[in-house]
Amino acid sequence: MPVKPESGRTTAAAEGDVVIFLIGLRINRFWAVHRWLPLMWAMPMMLRELSRNRSLGLLHHILLAQNPWTFYVVQYWESKEKLLTYAAAPDRLHRPWWARLNRYARNSRGQVGIWHETYAVPKGSYESIYGDMPPYGLGKAYGTRPLRDGVQARERLAG
Repeated sequence: MPVKPESGRTTAAAEGDVVIFLIGLRINRFWAVHRWLPLMWAMPMMLRELSRNRSLGLLHHILLAQNPWTFYVVQYWESKEKLLTYAAAPDRLHRPWWARLNRYARNSRGQVGIWHETYAVPKGSYESIYGDMPPYGLGKAYGTRPLRDGVQARERLAG
């Protein structure tokens, strides 16, 4: 079913700092399915947990494939504190998977690669524009508002 785009140009309605978390997996040895497949299953389980309980702080996520071997998720978080709290919570899915991942890393001999990057971006250090499309990325996480005519990227970056 086609998604109806918003008419005109919009920008993300984020007001303060934003937190963007990237996490990914690279299959280095396709035949080592027992090493990478459980890790691929773990992420959707954690995303479901986070989506069912919005108070944990995940605002939005996007699943992406860079190529047939590299997969990643872009996550938009309410705050870095909520991201770190979720990561360390003993009663949430991340903690046991993190321990399992560390065991895999010690024994995988390079069969699967993992990575993550966290960006805590202060107000005035991000900007967005969406033209004739539904909310996406930062705009999906924080909502959108109409873009004022004549406002340039430099002004949006200044807050």
